[in-house]
Amino acid sequence: MRSAPSSPLNATPGREPQVALLAGGRLHLQDGPIDLVIGADGPAALVRQAYDDAIAQFTGLLGTLCTELPVLRAAASPDLCTAQGAVARSMWNAVRPFAGDMFITPMAAVAGAVAGHVLSALARPGLTRAYVNNGGDIALYLAEGADFTVGLVDRPDRPSLTGTARIDFASPVRGIATSGWRGRSFSLGIADAVTILAPTAAMADAAATVVANAVDLPDHPLVLREPACEFQPDTDLGMRAVTRHVPPLSAAEKQQALEAGLACARDLVRRGLICAAALHLQGETASTGLSLPAPATAGARPFPAPHRQEGRLHA
Repeated sequence: MRSAPSSPLNATPGREPQVALLAGGRLHLQDGPIDLVIGADGPAALVRQAYDDAIAQFTGLLGTLCTELPVLRAAASPDLCTAQGAVARSMWNAVRPFAGDMFITPMAAVAGAVAGHVLSALARPGLTRAYVNNGGDIALYLAEGADFTVGLVDRPDRPSLTGTARIDFASPVRGIATSGWRGRSFSLGIADAVTILAPTAAMADAAATVVANAVDLPDHPLVLREPACEFQPDTDLGMRAVTRHVPPLSAAEKQQALEAGLACARDLVRRGLICAAALHLQGETASTGLSLPAPATAGARPFPAPHRQEGRLHA
C-alpha cells in the first residue's frame, strides 16, 4: 500500500510553485512534496507554450488536493466516488478495481494521477513526445512514429539498470510507476521494486502498490514490520504494519515471494488493467508482458528525466 509521500501534503494558500529550466531543455516544477521533471520534443515555440500550460495546470494543484485529504486518505469504495477535483477523481478511478478486494485509498495513485493531470495540459499536436516524471511515476505522450526507451531498476535506493523496455506509439502503455519497501513510500510487501507499465500513470501507480504488496512472505519471522503511523502520523495506513527490514532470503524464499507477486501481476494483465510488470527481490527478477534486454547503461540514477536526445526514462 502506498501512502502519502514522506513529506506530508500541505499547501500555503496563494503560493506559487518553484519553476526552473534544467539541462537538456527540461522543466522542473516543485510545490511541497510534489517534484516534477518535464520534457517535450518539438518546435521551440510550441515547447515553450506547452511548458507555460503545464505550469498553469500545476499551480494550485497541491492546495486543491489538500482540501480533499479526508476523502483521499479514507478507504476507497468500489461503487461511490466522493472526490470532487479532477486529480482526486483520477486517483479514485485508478484504485476502484481493487477496492472491493482489499484496503486501498486513493492516495495509492496520487503521484501517477498528478503526473497524468499535468501531462494533459502539456501534450498537443506538433509535439513529437512528452513526459511528466513525478519521482519515478511517469506519464507519457507519444505522437505517431515516436518512442521512449524505459530503463528498469531493481533497487530505488541503490540503483542500477536491470533492463529496458521500448514504448512506441502503437503500444497501449502511457504510464509507468514503481513501488516497493525500499522506495519513497510505505509498502506491506517485501519487493525491492515493482515496476508497472499501464495505460495511465495513475493506474500504473495503483497497480504497483498492489503488486508490491503481493510480493511477500507474511509468516517470515525475521521480516520487520511496524505500524505506519509511528513513522508518519497522518498516513492513510494508520496502524497497518509496513515493511521496515527484510533479511537475506534463501533462493526458495525469494521464488515463493516473487511467484505470489507474479500471480497478482498476471491477473491484472488478464483483466486489462496493466500491460506489463517487472518484480525485483534481492537480485532476482520476475516479469510478465516484458522481455528484458541487457541495459544499455550501467549505474544510472533511478529517476532522472532524460536529456531529450537520449530518449530514456527510468522507473
